[in-house]
Amino acid sequence: MFHLAELNVGTLRAPLDDPATADFVDNLERINGLADGSPGFVWRLQTDAGNATDVQVFDDPMTIVNLSVWDSLESLQAYVYRSDHTGFLRRRREWFLAMDGPATVLWWLPAGTLPSIDEALARRRELLECGPTPNAFTFRTTFPAPEAAST
Repeated sequence: MFHLAELNVGTLRAPLDDPATADFVDNLERINGLADGSPGFVWRLQTDAGNATDVQVFDDPMTIVNLSVWDSLESLQAYVYRSDHTGFLRRRREWFLAMDGPATVLWWLPAGTLPSIDEALARRRELLECGPTPNAFTFRTTFPAPEAAST
């Protein structure tokens, strides 16, 4: 059995303590809680404060990540595109700069394992260098879980 890992990278237009990002920051706990309670949610990267904005992955402190695991592509899609999260997704340009290439990378991993930041960044590099493959893909170009591909 496999689960779906998701890494989302974004570079903020303004620091997290700037009024320009206040609506984003003020809703992090609610939107993260929505993910946590969504059907199919398995895990997400977070600090003791309950979010990932304090996890420094890049040299640029304005670049933040979201890393999560879901039981299926359908579960993640339902959360991203058919929940209150969708309204914030539509507003992402208010808070984040446009990315060169995809901001999100998806990949399958054995159920019961969690992705590391290093693995997630390697998957993102692979997507940027090779385009979508079964090892690193996007919502637009998906691949079935390995077990489904073998049946």
